Amino acid sequence: MKINELTNDMRHVTIEGKIEKISEPRTVNLRAGGSALVADAMISDDTGSIKLSLWDDQIKMVKEGDKISIENGYTQAFRGENSLNIGRYGKIAVLDE
Repeated sequence: MKINELTNDMRHVTIEGKIEKISEPRTVNLRAGGSALVADAMISDDTGSIKLSLWDDQIKMVKEGDKISIENGYTQAFRGENSLNIGRYGKIAVLDE
């Protein structure tokens, strides 16, 4: 699947892309209580780019310039912008160049 094919509320998304940039992690309060670290990464392929939310340990797994694959991710709109999420059932992996 390509980034330009992603629309809101898609499930079971498998995609590859390159991390263009990662924001500084910030602490957010969770609905279930407690808090978590989250960072926004911009990933792109030859068709476009999309924001990817990285949570806690995922933030340390990747760096700018990495080519990654995401399996079983999902999309959602946040403040009118589509974003890609890995979720608890998804996987992120760094690919060899």
